[in-house]
Amino acid sequence: MNQRDASDISLSIDGREASAPAGSTILEACRLAGVKVPTLCHLPGISSNASCGLCVVEVEGAKSLVRSCVQAATPGMRIRTSGPRVMEARRTVIELLLANHPEDCLSCLRNGSCELQAAAELMGIRKKTFPRTKKVAKPDRVGWGVMRDNDKCILCGRCVAVCRETQSVMAIDFVGRGVRSRIAPFLDRPLSESTCVSCGQCTVVCPTGALTEKDETDEVFAAINDPELTVVVQTAPAIRASLGESLGLPPGTLVTGKMAAALRRLAFDKVFDTQFSADLTIMEEGSELLSRLANKGALPMITSCSPGWISFIETFYPALLPHLSSCKSPQQMFGSIAKTFWAQKAGIDPAKMVVVSIMPCTAKKFEAKRPEMRGAWEWWKEKGSVEAPYFDVDYALTTRELARMIRRAGIDFEALPDESFDDPLGSSTGAATIFGATGGVMEAALRTVYEIAVGKPLPNLELEPIRGFDGIKEAKLDVGGTPLRVAVAHTLKNARVILDGIAAGTSPYAFVEIMSCPGGCLGGGGQPVAPDWAKREKRKEAIYTEDRGLPLRKSHTNEAVQALYTEFLGKPLGHESHALLHTRYSVKQA
Repeated sequence: MNQRDASDISLSIDGREASAPAGSTILEACRLAGVKVPTLCHLPGISSNASCGLCVVEVEGAKSLVRSCVQAATPGMRIRTSGPRVMEARRTVIELLLANHPEDCLSCLRNGSCELQAAAELMGIRKKTFPRTKKVAKPDRVGWGVMRDNDKCILCGRCVAVCRETQSVMAIDFVGRGVRSRIAPFLDRPLSESTCVSCGQCTVVCPTGALTEKDETDEVFAAINDPELTVVVQTAPAIRASLGESLGLPPGTLVTGKMAAALRRLAFDKVFDTQFSADLTIMEEGSELLSRLANKGALPMITSCSPGWISFIETFYPALLPHLSSCKSPQQMFGSIAKTFWAQKAGIDPAKMVVVSIMPCTAKKFEAKRPEMRGAWEWWKEKGSVEAPYFDVDYALTTRELARMIRRAGIDFEALPDESFDDPLGSSTGAATIFGATGGVMEAALRTVYEIAVGKPLPNLELEPIRGFDGIKEAKLDVGGTPLRVAVAHTLKNARVILDGIAAGTSPYAFVEIMSCPGGCLGGGGQPVAPDWAKREKRKEAIYTEDRGLPLRKSHTNEAVQALYTEFLGKPLGHESHALLHTRYSVKQA
């Protein structure tokens, strides 16, 4: 039992004395006492609307069962969590949910991680008891990021809550009544025709397979097995701190070397690192910031690495698009460089090259298919190529998809040796590693911007004021006598606060970093399901640990990036850089 505070209340749970902080729900009190009450609609920090009824308990003196996720615990309360009445009620809840649920567990992406499946197992349910009462819902598989299958929806409301409260997008809501109740975008349109920004937060909180990423693992396996194709892979910074969790290791386990080894065993031709292009992004973005400061460009300049955030500003704040950095994201910069510089260097036909990204993000799938993201093809076309159009990045897989590929290939991940990435597009610095955390892009940029502007290293590379999980963080830095005020925001709800200030003309900042997801990429929509802040904290610790242990911690010290400029790009913001590494964004057409 936890150490008791003076303000704690005393109560009885299953005949044993217990205590809990005043104001706790019964569910919280039970968990503090080591009693696990099953839930479905409840998810800490996201949703607790008592819609499912799975968490019922008996309370002495109450005529009916009590839903523990919303009922407050009171002094002297006597609670029973597993009596016959409770167990029968919970079993009935699951049986009623299963009545309208498809029996396709073998083909469902959430097989093995489905909370409804786990609850049925917990209740000992092996067959359907009640007849179906709803018509089969047509799945929404339009678009590139998030797929929706209302036939698997249990109306828990988690997705509605995260879309509304965390992201302030409100792309989906409850529609209809009774047996016709469902969750849908406005006018029952596909998600791709709604205000959805493909952030994927709904997919990590959904307890079933009703909301998932668009799975592209079969297509990637087919490409790998095609002898006519050269298939290269890049891995985002946050993956090294979350992939292990998807494969059964403790949250926050750093698996950089094992990940590289696993990708080789999956038979990718080259195993590269998105951190290479993260360093490249800092060279371009930092130079762009200094240029805007010197030439009175649109300030604050806002980072452009998070595609869900890009879609958000295009949809809700199009008038502020001039404030976006013109830099492509590291994923897209990598694709452009892989299919030009590296293809040329390796003597490979870029039209027969497949670039696969491993990303913590569902929005990266949408980003890869944006019509603007054909920089390499445009570059080769100017040189006389007549190949049909192709994208810079062909497939963007989530952390979850890579984990499925590793399991499917029979790879014993934990037993793998640590291996390195391939050169030259596998070299990176600690500055690139911290891109995965909210505040990381800003910190990486300032390490380089300060040194370029002042001519000497930043006194302390670890910028604590912009680290951590506060929704909005800010810092002030003296850059050669010029005060530079910066801000960092994560989640789109917090992005609104920053953007409203810019729109009102009251923003004091010169540089702003915005990430779509809670904690940044560490909490991305493609990360392991059922997220919580404790897991994100451990992932954060992992990437900052890797940063501290690397010999190079500033993007401009990456020798492979330096060589790229010397041999190919010329200089940051130069002609080749603009052609391959920069883009324009526009109002989203829904």
